[in-house]
Amino acid sequence: MKKLFTIVSVAVLGLGLVACNDFLDIPSQTKFDSASIFQTEGRAEMAVLAAYPAGYNREMWYQLGMGTDEVISTEGLTNSKNQIGNYLLSGSITGSSTYTAAYAAIEYANVCIQGLPTMEQTPKVKQLLGESLCIRAMAYLNLVRYWGDVPYTRVPVATLSTFESSRESRDLILDDMVKDLQDAIELLPWKSEITNFTPERYCKEAAYALLARVALYNAGYSLRWDLDSYSESSLKVAKRSDAARVKELNKIAMDACKAVMNRGSFSLSADYKQIFIDLVNGAYNKESILEQGQFGTNCNVETGYTNGAFCHTSSLYGKSQPAMKINPALYFEYGEDDLRRDVAICTYAVDNNGNIHLHPYGGFYIGKFRPSWKTSIGTATNKRDINWPWFRYSHILLMYAEADNEYNGAPSAEAQNALKAIRTRAYGGDASKVGTIPTTHDEFLKAIILENKLEFAGEAWRRTELARWGVLRETLLANKEQIKQIASHTGAYANYDRYRIYTPVAGYFGFSDATIPFESVKKEQLTKEEIDAYKAAGKTVLDMNDSVVAANTDSANQMGGFETVDGLKVFKGAEGLDDISWYASLFRGLRTIGSELCPLSQTSVIDVNPGLKDQQLPGY
Repeated sequence: MKKLFTIVSVAVLGLGLVACNDFLDIPSQTKFDSASIFQTEGRAEMAVLAAYPAGYNREMWYQLGMGTDEVISTEGLTNSKNQIGNYLLSGSITGSSTYTAAYAAIEYANVCIQGLPTMEQTPKVKQLLGESLCIRAMAYLNLVRYWGDVPYTRVPVATLSTFESSRESRDLILDDMVKDLQDAIELLPWKSEITNFTPERYCKEAAYALLARVALYNAGYSLRWDLDSYSESSLKVAKRSDAARVKELNKIAMDACKAVMNRGSFSLSADYKQIFIDLVNGAYNKESILEQGQFGTNCNVETGYTNGAFCHTSSLYGKSQPAMKINPALYFEYGEDDLRRDVAICTYAVDNNGNIHLHPYGGFYIGKFRPSWKTSIGTATNKRDINWPWFRYSHILLMYAEADNEYNGAPSAEAQNALKAIRTRAYGGDASKVGTIPTTHDEFLKAIILENKLEFAGEAWRRTELARWGVLRETLLANKEQIKQIASHTGAYANYDRYRIYTPVAGYFGFSDATIPFESVKKEQLTKEEIDAYKAAGKTVLDMNDSVVAANTDSANQMGGFETVDGLKVFKGAEGLDDISWYASLFRGLRTIGSELCPLSQTSVIDVNPGLKDQQLPGY
């Protein structure tokens, strides 16, 4: 990553590539000095590398990554980030930064796609063109994921005859991206053909992974409306009308995944936890196909800070202030022996003395980017140099299984084996714990939807994936009922831990344990005498539904999440499940139909682009 950081920093400074404020505020092509850039391979490579960070924005995994059955907001109800994460959307409350970043990347890519063919077509130049096509395809995928039909251009802004642009059909856009990615695959080398390979750049396998993802979105459900009338009554959640194309797209996705599977250059890591220990420490492993490198001025990076675990400002790890946390129901979705649970979910926080304390169910954090796994703080507490994971080999297996099921109308044996491989790894290689793999289309799809949640929790695909599967609203409403049952100890949640008794442990850099030892207590109420006995033994009593009711050390009080009540240390930083009034605010903006996409920003998008007049998302 350090080498790429240097190259991209030079590219950004030397070429003057800066992010735009909106689609119409993109730098003139003259600022790229295309005539000189595309004279040498070295300068052309600098231009392409500078395009990589342009389209990345933390808002994708932060604001737009919340509001699911896996991740929710910790912000106050009036905070715009909380409102975006709970579907309280409007022309002023929407993910405009992600929209802006995507079009910046598209402009940079368009300049490169126009300039590179003017050069001698060496293998290096062909590779750079393939990368540029992938960068543009990823940017348009993200736009379609969140906004559906959007303005569409394939040439640099300086070559356009008009600066007005209306929405174009997402089907047209994604069809073009499928073709572009098929072209990119022909241009890009395989991983094994790249000297000093890094997953921070596209190889042939990464392009195949992106092709599969684009094809699945192109074939899936989406919020649609009449593009002539923009009538709210025309809103519907549906697949594109041409069923033959839908089937063809699933075949394209299936074949793309199969190409990566057959190549054998990537595979599942045996240890799920090690994937993310490697990730936070800047190491690469055999499962990581594509990562967003954290370099360049356009990368607003807070991975491990906004989406990590709570660490006190004075702790050895420095401040980590999560603004998002795990949906309480996710913890109970994992099988008891599923090793992914305590990786995806961080059940502890760090006090000012570096001591690690367990948290109640309402205070679990995203675990995959926790600062305690790093061997150093990094550049800064809010820039911990943690790459963003775009594609792993497990994506390939699950996309293959899904596309196979859709194409064939039921899962083939190979699709079943792909799902089984994911589950087997989750249980440490013990196939006896995998359970029955469904054989019918509908049951297999349900299994795929669940497995994606368990495998990729906290990785910011869930919100738009639920929309793509056509189950966003029903899933989130069912999730709220789950939380209610957890709080009332009914149904499947009647026998979970009500208390956990533990002793805080000292943290250290590279702290690799996903949990700290605790004693489970399932009885509904501990007596004061029992609590006093635990306290006298140096133990902390944690009420998993609500708060810490007895802590032995004063250091817990310095975490910022504890206060003293009747002589006991009480945790005040998480919603108690006994008081479920808080959960009523979850997904409070969810509409009967219309929450699957975001409205366009009124001020930064519609008002500056006359072509979008009267083209706001119906209902907003």
